[in-house]
Amino acid sequence: MPVPLSILDLAEIGEGDTAASAFDASVRLAQQAEAWGYRRVWYAEHHNIPAIASAATSVLIAHVAAHTRHIRVGAGGVMLPNHAPLTIAEQFGTLETLHPGRIDLGLGRAPGTDQNTLRALRRDPAAANDFPQDVLELQGYLTGETRIPGVHATPGHGTNVPLYILGSSLFGARLAAGLGLPYAFASHFAPQALGAAVAAYRSEFRPSAELDRPHVIAGINVIAADRRADAEQQFLEAKRRRVKLLLGRGRALTDEDADAILDSPQAGPVLEMVRHTAVGTPDEAIAHLERFAAHADADELMLASAAPDKAAAHRSLELVAEGYGLASVA
Repeated sequence: MPVPLSILDLAEIGEGDTAASAFDASVRLAQQAEAWGYRRVWYAEHHNIPAIASAATSVLIAHVAAHTRHIRVGAGGVMLPNHAPLTIAEQFGTLETLHPGRIDLGLGRAPGTDQNTLRALRRDPAAANDFPQDVLELQGYLTGETRIPGVHATPGHGTNVPLYILGSSLFGARLAAGLGLPYAFASHFAPQALGAAVAAYRSEFRPSAELDRPHVIAGINVIAADRRADAEQQFLEAKRRRVKLLLGRGRALTDEDADAILDSPQAGPVLEMVRHTAVGTPDEAIAHLERFAAHADADELMLASAAPDKAAAHRSLELVAEGYGLASVA
């Protein structure tokens, strides 16, 4: 059987859009993803990024879950060191109580923002060092076996919201393996350690009450269009956008400026970020996804659309679902 496909939705605020229109688009995408046969839709916690509207991740999940029927909805992920584990247990315990059997909780240890915003969040930069202990504390609240005597998550205890460890390095892989939890690798933007991390996770995995065998989710960008030329043009526009965002340094770069950078060694980090991108007609994109799933030794793929606008992104994911036969796989 082909591996299941899921979607990472960043709730992007496009040029001329608002946060409200981004949320409307996320609801429509989740509803379509449900009909197309995708397994889950995840939203990521980012702060102080004008183009991303998913900062209040649990609130967005609640909104989307209320407007869908059966697709799984979750965090990919919550940056746990930004929060008290009890608070996250209460939030996701509430979500699971409202939408039983549909909520996922992916956990990361990065701040999801810059250093100034980190301070605005009242986050201790050293909090990431406590990530393993925080995961265990959170897990205790959700299972009802609290690690803090006399402290319980209400709602939360006994909901057993499934946890996923997110990462792009050996640290997260080994933590997920040691705790017997699923592991999601961020190869859609940080692919360097993919092979080593997945190998470490699989070799060191210890079965747990939550999971009896390893489960790897690997992220990949996708752009599918009816014509290959259209997909290639969308990919070029996506790379230009990343160059302008990451290398503009306060300057308003033109497309010509971005193209010049893309043709220079300066573009190395940007091109590395999009190394794993399936581009082309539906058949070509799906063939790339299948090769990538084998390369990543993945049990599930998390698709991030790299298309430059929402209409193209939604069409891309629809074409992949149709060509992949998701409705029959789901």
